[in-house]
Amino acid sequence: MPSAQELADRVESGDLRLYELQDHADPKTAAEARRLLLKEETDADLDTVADFSFPAERADPNIENMIGAAQIPMGVAGPVPVDGSAADDDFYVPLATTEGALVASVNRGMAAIRDAGGANAEVLKYGITRAPVFSVADVKEAADVVEWVEDNEDQIEEVANATDPHIEYQEVTPYVVGDNVYLRLHYDTGDAMGMNMVTIASRSVAELIEDETPASLVAVSGNLCNDKKPAAINAVEGRGYTVAADVFLPSDVVEDRFGTTAEAIAEVNTRKNLVGSAKAGALGFNAHVANILGAAFLALGQDEAHVVDGSNAITSVEARDDGLYASVTFSSLPVGTVGGGTGLPTQSEALDVLGLAGGGDPVGTNGDALAEVIASAGLAGELSLLGALAGRHLASAHEEHGR
Repeated sequence: MPSAQELADRVESGDLRLYELQDHADPKTAAEARRLLLKEETDADLDTVADFSFPAERADPNIENMIGAAQIPMGVAGPVPVDGSAADDDFYVPLATTEGALVASVNRGMAAIRDAGGANAEVLKYGITRAPVFSVADVKEAADVVEWVEDNEDQIEEVANATDPHIEYQEVTPYVVGDNVYLRLHYDTGDAMGMNMVTIASRSVAELIEDETPASLVAVSGNLCNDKKPAAINAVEGRGYTVAADVFLPSDVVEDRFGTTAEAIAEVNTRKNLVGSAKAGALGFNAHVANILGAAFLALGQDEAHVVDGSNAITSVEARDDGLYASVTFSSLPVGTVGGGTGLPTQSEALDVLGLAGGGDPVGTNGDALAEVIASAGLAGELSLLGALAGRHLASAHEEHGR
C-alpha cells in the first residue's frame, strides 16, 4: 500500500483527486494524505485535527474527504427529572458547545426544575415529511392528479412501506399552485430521524404517480416538506416531533434560583418572547432554544442543520398565585437515536449517558424519549435565561465565567 506522502504527492501532481484517495488506501491513511496535501498547499498545522480517538472507518457513512475531527468541548447538565410518556427518569444531558456560560445556564434551569419536583414532557404528534413537486399542464390536470392521489392512498401506502421495513406511511396532503402539484407525504420512521428513508420512499411514490397520472416529477423535494429552513408550515402542521415540556415552580424556588419573582419573569417572556418576536416577524417565540438544540445535536449525533426547524418553538410563562408556570412547545423537532451521526463513537457514548443509544423496545420509544428529554432541557434553558433577564444579572453571569 502506498504511503500517505506518496498519495499526497499524486494528488498534488494531478494524478489523483482528493475523493479518489479512499480507493487507494485505508481511511486513516487517506485522511493523513489529505492533511499532508493541505499542509503543503496552505502551510496549516493540522496536528490537533489529526488527533482523534475513533477509527477513521467509523466515519465513512458520515463524511467525505476526511482529514480528521473537529473537537468541540462537551459538558453535562443535570440531572433533570422528566415525567414523560417515553422518558421517565432523571437525566444527565450532554451538551457540546463553544459558548461559555451555556451549560452553566442550562444546569441552573435544571436545578430549578429539580427543586420543583421535575418537568412534564409529552410527544404530541410525530411524522417526518417529504414533499415531491410535479409539473402538470394546467390546473384542471392538477385537480385530476390530486383526485387520483386521494382515491389511491392504499397504493401509495403499499409502495412507500415496501422501501424499508422500519418505515410506516401515515398520510398525504396535496397542494396545488398553478401548474405545480406538491404532495406533502408523512411517515413514521421509528427511532430514526429518517430523512434518507422518507426520500427513498417518496421517490418510489413519485414514480407510481408518474405511471398513473399525467404528472411529471420535477424534484423529490419541493420545499413544502420543509426541512432545514424557517417555515410557517412546520409551526402549524408540525414535522418530526411536536413535543412539549412544562413545569410549575413555587415562588420560593423562583426566588432562590433566579433572585426574582414569577411576575417579573412572566413580563419578560411576554414583552420579549411574544411581543418582541411578533414585531420581528419571527417564527420561533422563545428566548434561545436554538442554543440548547445546537449543543444537544452536536453531542448526540443529530443533523445540526435541523436546529433551524427545531427552534420553531413557543415559550409560554404565566405567573400564578403561588409560583410560576412555564412551558416550551416544539412544533418541528427532527431527532432520532439510530442512523446519521448517532453511530459515531463520541455521539454514541453521549447517547449512552441518556440510556437512549440505538433502537428502542418497542421501536420508536428511544426516539420519543430523546425528544422529551431535549424538550425538558430546552425548558431549563428558557427558564434560566428569562430568570437572568428578569433579575438583571445576564451580563454579570457572563463576566463571572470570563466570557
